[in-house]
Parts: sequence; C-alpha cells; structure tokens
Amino acid sequence: MRLADLTTMGVGGEPSLIVDAYSREQLVAALVDAADDDWFVLGGGSNLLAADEPFDGTVIRILTSGFAPIDGAPEGFQRVSVEAGQNWDEFVAWTVAEGLQGVEAMSGIPGTAGAAPIQNVGAYGQEIVQTLVSVDLIDEGSSEIVEVPAAELGLGPRTSDLKRHYGEEPIRNAVIAGITLDLRVVGTDPTPVADERIRGALSLLETDALSLAEIRDRVLAIRASKGMVLDPSDADTRSAGSFFNNPIIAEADARRLPAECPRWPVDEVVEAVQVFDLATWDGQVPRVAAPASRVKVSAAWLIENSGLPKGFALHGSRASLSTKHTLAITNRGGATADEVAALARYVRTRVASEYGITLNPEPVFVGVEL
Repeated sequence: MRLADLTTMGVGGEPSLIVDAYSREQLVAALVDAADDDWFVLGGGSNLLAADEPFDGTVIRILTSGFAPIDGAPEGFQRVSVEAGQNWDEFVAWTVAEGLQGVEAMSGIPGTAGAAPIQNVGAYGQEIVQTLVSVDLIDEGSSEIVEVPAAELGLGPRTSDLKRHYGEEPIRNAVIAGITLDLRVVGTDPTPVADERIRGALSLLETDALSLAEIRDRVLAIRASKGMVLDPSDADTRSAGSFFNNPIIAEADARRLPAECPRWPVDEVVEAVQVFDLATWDGQVPRVAAPASRVKVSAAWLIENSGLPKGFALHGSRASLSTKHTLAITNRGGATADEVAALARYVRTRVASEYGITLNPEPVFVGVEL
C-alpha cells in the first residue's frame, strides 16, 4: 500500500513495512521492533507530505480508538481520556452531544486525537492547550508509557516540544498514546458565547446565545466553504490543510506591512515590576525597556497579495492552490510530491520577495525538501 492511499494529500510512495497498532500494547511492541530502522507513526495522514519514492523503513499506523469520562476534574468540568488513534471530529461531535465545552470550535479538523497536542491544533479562538491536562507518551527508545502534564510540552502557537518542524528535530522525540482533557460542563441549551474570538469568527453579538451544536454547525459550514472539511468529491479538500503557518514576527516588522494585512497580537503585555533596596536606593527609577512584542500575520493574505490567486498552479502541474483558500496546496488529481513541493517553493519565494517574510510549512515532510 502506498502512502498516497493513506494521506489526505494523496501522494507518497510505498513503505517497506506497514504495521497496524490497534492497542497501546501493539503500539509499544511496534516501536520496539522498529527501533533500529527508519520509522514514523501515522494517524489520519492529514498533515503529511511524503516523497514519491518508496520509503525504506516502517510506518506504524496508530489505529487505537475510544474515549471515556474519568475522575479528577475540577468542579464544573468533566475529565475525558482519549486514545491517540481516535478520529478527532467524531470525538468533538460526542463532546457537543454531551454538553461539554472546549473543543466545539475545532469541529471538522481532520486527523486523530493524538496529533492534536503535537502542533497545538486550534481554530476560531480555541486551542488544545486550553483544555489539555496531560498526554501519555512513549519516549524514543523506551517501552514505557508515561503521563506528562501539558505544562511540560512547550505548547505554543501551532507548536510543541513534540513537533517536528521543517528541517529540525523535535525537542522531545516521543509518540503520543493518549490524551486527557478537562471540558466545561455547560449542557446542550443555548448560552451566551463568552469567547470574544469565537464571537468574532461567527459574527456574533455579545448578547447572542448559541448551543454547542449550533457553534459546531456554523464552524463546519465555514470550514466547508474554505475546502477544509474532507469531501472525496471536492479536489480542494485533497490537501494537508493549511500548508503554511501564519508567520509570527516582531510588531515593528508588522508595521511595515500594508494596513489591510490581518494581524493578531501574540504576547500578553505584562507590566514590569521593579524591586529596590531602600537602604541604597537613590530615589531615581530607571527606565525599563519594554520587551519587543510579537504579532501573528495572515499567511493566506501574504500569498494572495504576492500575486498568487486562489487556484494558482505552475504550468503543467497537477498541484494548485485551493480554489477556495490560498493557504492550502491541493492535489487536483494525480499530482506528485515533487509537484506539490515545487509549488510550495514558488509560494515561499514570491512571499519572501514581496514582503521579506519566509513562510514555514506546517505539514510533516518525509523524504521531501523545499
């Protein structure tokens, strides 16, 4: 079986060996057996770009599934344990039906639950870091599963210590076997939407009340309009989702961009506190330089305003930007990994030439270079 058959992008060669792990025990055994070979784990295949050539190694498919309420949550919350191979959107649908708040705005995100903490997935004001309690990890070279608190994972904007950034190794090389979340119990009736970011994304007034199911339905509709809900009949969904991260740059650099470029603050402004020894203080308060603040800017806007419209493709290529959203690179049918990579390189070059910003790819690359 080729990786093209196991990924949403639909490209990739055949591995030497594929091992299916339906339980944690099988997952640990597969990792031990593959320890001396090249290997990687595969969940839903929605964030992977693999080379067209055969992969000389082992692909371990995490096919565990299931989730269950467990004890230990603070008052007003429900703690839930989720297996790493669990389909993410099926889990989100269950939380909505149960009246558990915290992941409903992440409806429609493809892939598995185990992938969520790796890049701190999020959408429309919610991120997994807001609800994640811990993950069950198998460190490379170990056969033990250890519970690691979320605070020790280095979770940040679309990143964590577990993420394999393009051209870099992860800070902690480990495989997730399961995750634990604390979700707020709010019920299934309409309630005011407290999160300002969700209200903004859904065009809600502060007084508007929606049920979790209504939020989910609206999010799914928005994502579908952008080609971000998997649909076999829609080539715009034959992608790895957002191909580039929204760049995080210094606020001073962001001010050089056109005013219409969307941007969002990243760093919370914290007032500096100075402590003086009264025995030696001369009464003068030295000026403290404020730390440089950072801003996240829209990669989609940068791409489109670099002269690359929706649907753009290189001559003769079967890969193109989505016709619905410039942030996705899509396989229009029969595209190769080389064609996808060539388009990605061209996009990066255009944006860097126009705005001096280098876009970093979001998917995991196997045997592919930009």
